[in-house]
Amino acid sequence: MYFTTIRKAIGICLFIDKLGIDPKMISLRKLLFSLLLSMALLITSCAQQAPSRFDQAQQESTARNSSAVVKESEAGSSFNRFFPTPSNGYERVYTQEKKGFAEAKLKKDGKEVAVMAISDTLNNPSALAKFKSSTAKIAGYPAVTQGSNGTAVLVADRFQVKVLSRDPAFTESDRQTWLSKFDLRGLSQLQ
Repeated sequence: MYFTTIRKAIGICLFIDKLGIDPKMISLRKLLFSLLLSMALLITSCAQQAPSRFDQAQQESTARNSSAVVKESEAGSSFNRFFPTPSNGYERVYTQEKKGFAEAKLKKDGKEVAVMAISDTLNNPSALAKFKSSTAKIAGYPAVTQGSNGTAVLVADRFQVKVLSRDPAFTESDRQTWLSKFDLRGLSQLQ
């Protein structure tokens, strides 16, 4: 190994002599290139990386002690029949179905005005807490306002039905109207 390294070095020197290039200039270039490469590797490997948005989402979900979907949860597709039938220029577009959850967008004239959802609180028991102190009712079920854009009802102490405004023109009154259009009685029979 030692001899092959010496042989290669001699071969390089002879090649440089044939080209007429100053050997000191090449060794200076090699040294400079090696130094710059080493510095670049050192700087990039020692730099602290900011957490990605996925890392942050993972931390938030584990911090909430959220559990996986429980086996007794209803299939998301079983909720679809309880969503309101669109009328007066509105269109309902189902966007997501998974175990314990179904979601649909409410559109008017092609523009999304609200998102409607039904979720099984067996997957998120902490969702029940906000309804405990509720005095408001929609169609006889406890109701809460969530922020400035959301309204929800709790059906059969298990299913959360929610309408979220996506357009400022879709008001609290509109959300309450659409919540009352859900087949809440039918949903309460689902157990």
